Amino acid sequence: MRAFVRSAIVLTLGVCLALVSYVGIAAVSLTWAGTHQYERKVDAIVVMGAAQYDGVPSPLLASRLQQALDLWKRKQAPVIAVTGGKRPGDRFTEGDTSRRWLTDRGVPVADIVVESAGSSTWESIENLAPLLNEADVDSVVVVSSSWHVQRAALSLEELGFRSHSSASPDGVLSGSSEKWKLIREIAGVSLGRIIGFGTLFDITG
Repeated sequence: MRAFVRSAIVLTLGVCLALVSYVGIAAVSLTWAGTHQYERKVDAIVVMGAAQYDGVPSPLLASRLQQALDLWKRKQAPVIAVTGGKRPGDRFTEGDTSRRWLTDRGVPVADIVVESAGSSTWESIENLAPLLNEADVDSVVVVSSSWHVQRAALSLEELGFRSHSSASPDGVLSGSSEKWKLIREIAGVSLGRIIGFGTLFDITG
């Protein structure tokens, strides 16, 4: 009986250690993705949506759009894909707001792909995937905040794209509430790598 108890304790400790190690590795990977820029040419730049205020990008969204615009000007990709729907009562979607911001700064409408219905990372990416396929896009660089960019990139990989990341410069989290978001992202990436990000969305919404 004692041998059984000892074996159970050792097994439990081993499982706990493996889980802690796995989550730690996921956290390091998420941090690395949020601090490194992919610089090779790709087929498209994908900008993850964020809040907009009556057609004006929030500072967070404007930062992501500026990052994408800089990459496009450096000819890293010929196409910019923007994402994001709207909340009840809004007149404009995040995707349409992003497109107008880009065209106001010289990006031709023909060079922009718009997804404007998604209300979450997975929904936006799932909606965007067929539009990218229609544009013969295979490889992408994802632009989002440092804490969010890896989950978006991995979600695109799950849908068959060769995906890389380019975090926007001022998306770093600070404060206890913001750090809680980072913990949630680490947990989401850790679980999504195992069960799939589509399945994770089906479970959590």
